[in-house]
Amino acid sequence: MRSRTAFWAVFLTLLLGVVPAHASAYDKGLFVSVLQRPVVLSDKKAVDELIRYAKTNGYRTLYVQVYRANQAWFPSKHAENMKNEFPYLLDEAHQAGLKVHGWMNLLSLSANGNAPLLKKYGDSILTRNSSKKWTRGGYKIDGQYFLEPGDPRVAEELSAIVEELVRAYPALDGVQFDYIRYPDVKPAYGHTERNLARYKKSGGRKTDEKDPAWRKWKRTQVTSLVWLLRQSARSVRKDIPVSVTGLMTYERAREEAFQDWKEWVEKGLVDFVTLMAYTDDAAQFDRYLQDARYRLPEDASKVNIAIGAYKLKKKPELYRRQWDVCEAQNLRSCVALDYESLLQFK
Repeated sequence: MRSRTAFWAVFLTLLLGVVPAHASAYDKGLFVSVLQRPVVLSDKKAVDELIRYAKTNGYRTLYVQVYRANQAWFPSKHAENMKNEFPYLLDEAHQAGLKVHGWMNLLSLSANGNAPLLKKYGDSILTRNSSKKWTRGGYKIDGQYFLEPGDPRVAEELSAIVEELVRAYPALDGVQFDYIRYPDVKPAYGHTERNLARYKKSGGRKTDEKDPAWRKWKRTQVTSLVWLLRQSARSVRKDIPVSVTGLMTYERAREEAFQDWKEWVEKGLVDFVTLMAYTDDAAQFDRYLQDARYRLPEDASKVNIAIGAYKLKKKPELYRRQWDVCEAQNLRSCVALDYESLLQFK
């Protein structure tokens, strides 16, 4: 099986026309989620185990989830404050020679109908389609509540939360913004009162999904939010690396989620992008890598490929094959999602 894995790594390298990276040329990464039990950020023993695991397996950077569903693992006036051992994790990781980036799920509230932001503003800050909503549950999209990126209140709150994080932990090695997009499930969203009023004031008319002006407006709202969040982080620390996660493929990200990660990288809005190549289909994974190469041919050093270990817990050989293929590319990093899933591998 190992020889087959090596064959695929070489094959894709030749297909994409790149030279394999040396072992030291990329920054091997690991996502650490607050969904696992025990929550790593709430337990010092779990932190110690994580650091040992990362060192033993050659990881260099931890992307640690410090904000999710309007819950914060740092002092916040805008989110629910959770039991927190992140300062301990940050210190222990640095002593072990590991970097730590704060991973933030921003526009998704997950299924948290009691989020502080909803208590403050009500349902008006949730993105929606044009159909009638009778209950809060009617706003759920793919099991989640999504904030409206075109609402200035959302931008103000999320910017404040990012600033809180960077101010609380000046030793952070970076921040990564996740869920910076519209939902891409039946993508006819953005029909909130404030977003539509702003669109009309800008000269917009039709809000049909086939209308280029409306689609450009939604894409601009997401890009503007990225810029504001970046400014918020840099207002505290002007040198802090800022990155985002990106949907794959690029066409899906740009046209369905209105997330133009290619433009963000090319214009220097973010320092790098982590592309979510989550699939249990080997051919699809190769297409994701090929798409990343095609979209950012001059910026490979600003591309992470995230591999969905959570999808491959029963297919460890396929996971290793994807990892080998990723490592064969001259990219910034290969990143595993996530720590808990890897622990479950046989």
